[in-house]
Formats: sequence, C-alpha cells, structure tokens
Amino acid sequence: MTDPIVKKWILPVIVISQFFCTSLWFAGNAVLPDIIKNFGLAPGFLANLTSAVQFGFIAGTFIFALLTIADRFSPSVVFFSCAIIAALFNSGIIMPGITSPALLLFRFFTGFFLAGIYPVGMKIAADYYQKGLGKSLGFLVGALVVGTAFPHLLKSITAQLPWKYVIITISALSAIGGLTMLLLVADGPYRKPGQQLKFSAFIKGFSNKNFRSAAIGYFGHMWELYTFWAFVPVILSTHKNYYNTGLNVSLFSFLIIGGGALACVAGGLLSQRYGAKKIATIALTLSCCCCLLSPFFLLHPSAIVLIAFMFFWGLVVIADSPLFSTMVAQNVAEESRGTSLTMVNCIGFSITIISIQLLKVLSNHIPAQYLYLVLAAGPIVGLIALVKNKS
Repeated sequence: MTDPIVKKWILPVIVISQFFCTSLWFAGNAVLPDIIKNFGLAPGFLANLTSAVQFGFIAGTFIFALLTIADRFSPSVVFFSCAIIAALFNSGIIMPGITSPALLLFRFFTGFFLAGIYPVGMKIAADYYQKGLGKSLGFLVGALVVGTAFPHLLKSITAQLPWKYVIITISALSAIGGLTMLLLVADGPYRKPGQQLKFSAFIKGFSNKNFRSAAIGYFGHMWELYTFWAFVPVILSTHKNYYNTGLNVSLFSFLIIGGGALACVAGGLLSQRYGAKKIATIALTLSCCCCLLSPFFLLHPSAIVLIAFMFFWGLVVIADSPLFSTMVAQNVAEESRGTSLTMVNCIGFSITIISIQLLKVLSNHIPAQYLYLVLAAGPIVGLIALVKNKS
C-alpha cells in the first residue's frame, strides 16, 4: 500500500503535469484563424490540422503499444521524454517560412509524442491507485479536458499579441509538466514491469468480454468526442456570422470544452458509489441525445440558449471517458495494463479521424444545423455494447 501522505500529493502532481502537457493537443486549433491568414489556407484546413495530430497520436500509440514501451520502461521517464520532444515539435510551427505541409508534419509529430503523455499518465495513476481508480482517472481526464481547452483561453487573453506567443507558452508548459513528473513521481507501488516484448499484448485483452464491452463503448464515445471538440469553434462562429453577434468564440470555446473537466471529476466520484459502467452508460445516453437534438439548438436565435446547450453537451460528451478507461484498466493484467490502455487509445483515435473527415465532407452537402446528427452513431454503438454485456 502507498503511504497516505504520499497519495495526497501524488495525484495533484500527475494531474497538473497532464494538464500542462496535453495543452499541446489543440494549440494549432486555437490559433487557426491566424494560421489560415498567414498561410493563405482554406477554412476547411481545420479538419486537416486536427487530423494531423490525431494521425500522429494513432501512429505513436500503435508503436508504443506494439513495443510495450509503457510497461517495459519507467512511465515517468517515458512521460518526461515525450513531453520535451512534443514541446519542440509544437514550437516548430512558428519557424519563419514554414510551409503548410511542414506545418502538418510538425503537428503530426506533436501528436505522435502525445502518445507518451496521455495514456502513460493514466498508466502512472493506475500504478498508484487500485481502489478509487475511477475517481483518480476522473481528475486525470479532467486535466486533459482543461489542457485541451486551455489554448482557446490563452488565445482569448492574448488576442492583442502575436499568435506565436500562444504556441511558445504552451510548449513551455509541456516542458515544465514533463520535468515535474520526472522529479516528483516515481514508479508506482502497483507497477509490474513487462520484461519482454509481447507483440500480442495489444490484442489479448479482447478475449475478455468486460474488456471488450468497455473498449467498444469507448470507441463509440470517441466517434463523437474529438469531432465535437474540433467543431465547437465552428459551431460558435457559424452562429456568430449568421446572426452577426459579438460572440467571443475563443472564450466560449474554452468554457464549453473546459467545463467538461467538472463532469469528469463528478463522474469519477459518482462511480465510487454507483459503479463506472452505470455512470458511463448514463453519460453516453445523454451525449447521444445532444447529437439528436442538435438541429433544434445550433441556429437558435438566442445565443444564450445555444451556449447553455453547448455547455451541457460539453459536460456529458466527456463525462464517460475516465470511466471507460477505468473499466479497461480493471479488466486487464497489471503487466500489460499500459499497453492495453495505449492500444485502446490507438483504435479510439483512429475512429476520430474518420469522424472528423466525414463531417468535413458532409459540411459541403448538409445544412450546418443537421450536420452533427452523424455523431449520434458512435454513442448508439457504444450503448449497444454496454447493454448487451450484463456482467
């Protein structure tokens, strides 16, 4: 058992480090209007920019899972190394004379090394906390949510400054987060290092029906989540331009996405009493309802109604994420836990590419208010998997 005093400060350190480092994720999205202006790109470049990070994360998680990196080496060292390298690639997009293909390449490698941050952070938490893992991952995924939203807030605050300051600040935060994890968080007491390369470790978990149910639920959740996050500024900008209002897109994007951190923490706490599966099922049902009801709200004349709906959607769309990760971690052997978490992330983020690109294509053929009905398909599949598994 870990020392109770150590437990009190270990989790906040992991959470803060995760927040600092995952702010890299949407750094490019937050300054997208400036990037489009500077590079003379089409507005649809949002989907490509987001997909580049997702592709990088997919490639990184696949390789990390295949080589069982998080199980064979110290997770804190892996986290630190990836945080520094990802920060360097993130900074690369402010290089003078950079081309749009190079911009996408730098975002790809930022995503690649995020594979050593997000799932490895969950692995570190799982190595410290067996009881109350849902609560711990609730805080941890909450840090991811705030980190993802933070560039939008930073852009809102520094609106009068060159966009490059946002990128530099976020890269510096990532380096600080990685160093903090390395210096203050040793390998957890429940860690069981994998001593050999096990190339089958990343598919072995699917023989367990509980693992399989949780994984499919997570995949359905991911179909919706990152596409929703990526298109939040688009939804707000569409409403702003349609009604010619003074809506602060960057600030409200931060509030809508970042507010989901509250739902992650609440979901983790509720799972202690009612179980992770039950709370995840409720959250996934509510986010599915938001997808289906979206046409009634996205072009509503009242900006207040739109913001209220989007804020609620931002809460329920992420509330189940730490719970699915908890169910995955609890239904796999300790020595392959890091690999399994990474593998599930790999498949989940592969699904986001399809979802994001599909919406990009459909946006040219479907009215804006009906576009997000497509996102309901993921939660529906996830709910079927959860309901069919009675255990």
